[in-house]
Amino acid sequence: MESRNLDKALDIYAALITGQDITRNNKETREMYEDFYSNSEVYEITTRLLSKLNLSIYEYNDTLYVTAGEGNKVFGYTNDDMKRIMGLRLNRELYMSYFIMYMTLLHFYQDSASYQVKEYVRAEEIMQEVTDYLKTLTADLSVYSMQDIQQESFKSIALLWDELPAATSDEKDKVKASRASRAGYIKLTFNFLISQRLFVETGDRYYPTDRFHALVENYFEEHKGRIYSILGGTEHA
Repeated sequence: MESRNLDKALDIYAALITGQDITRNNKETREMYEDFYSNSEVYEITTRLLSKLNLSIYEYNDTLYVTAGEGNKVFGYTNDDMKRIMGLRLNRELYMSYFIMYMTLLHFYQDSASYQVKEYVRAEEIMQEVTDYLKTLTADLSVYSMQDIQQESFKSIALLWDELPAATSDEKDKVKASRASRAGYIKLTFNFLISQRLFVETGDRYYPTDRFHALVENYFEEHKGRIYSILGGTEHA
């Protein structure tokens, strides 16, 4: 192993874990991007290092992105972390936000074979899709024969959503991120996606970023069918 290649791999690793996107289209990161793909030793060192730390690296539109693997408590978020960041108190509130995220993913990626995605989404679209999906789930008797954690997760978010008004009286002109209404939960969740550089807000439209597409397209096949574990986690509601 050449020490020079090790240094290049460490530079790539350091840039990625500090939130920098390594892209061919930026002169400041172009050399790192080229080193990653043209130098086999740099590629191997970087990918092995990330794998050992339970990190995954993805490429989209000539840009490299990194994300924490499942259960990564160092680089990822625990449920308690998420509740603190989003200002939530109860597990069922967090499950509700997870469900909104999942429905947002499905809004853009209904078909994993074609990856034909929509350009943007409006909050009211996701609100309606969440409402319709929960009605379908709770009408299915098989939901109530799941494992206890999964059952409680679905029941808790369905009950929570049913209890909430579409919007509070002071949200008619401008929706605020809150736990007081369905619109507030959508806004709360979308604000988190924006903070993670997964969404860009323009007026009443939310556009997914290349980072969003990179993560979703690489995780889609593995995680689309895991809604139960995403909602249930390892804690009771």
